Amino acid sequence: MHWSQVGPPNAPDSDIMAFAALNGFVVFTHDLDFSALLATTNAKSPSVIQVRVQNNLPKSIGETVIKLLAEYKEVLNEGAFVTLDMHRSRVRILPMH
Repeated sequence: MHWSQVGPPNAPDSDIMAFAALNGFVVFTHDLDFSALLATTNAKSPSVIQVRVQNNLPKSIGETVIKLLAEYKEVLNEGAFVTLDMHRSRVRILPMH
């Protein structure tokens, strides 16, 4: 689900995070602000996948994202921050300290 289907485009990131946590969603983003929100609030959810690539179109990263979701399914369900680039991924369990 894309945020534009449920909330205003100018909503603060904290609203997106609250909605995702309340509904059991994972935030999938290219925005660096979500990691800062997790770190400053010591939140245990929602999980966030941060994509750090230049070309974030599904055609370019779709297969990699599907593999990442399968590989980290359990930790994403529990609460994690996952950084993805085309060469590697990194996982931090929430809350981040």
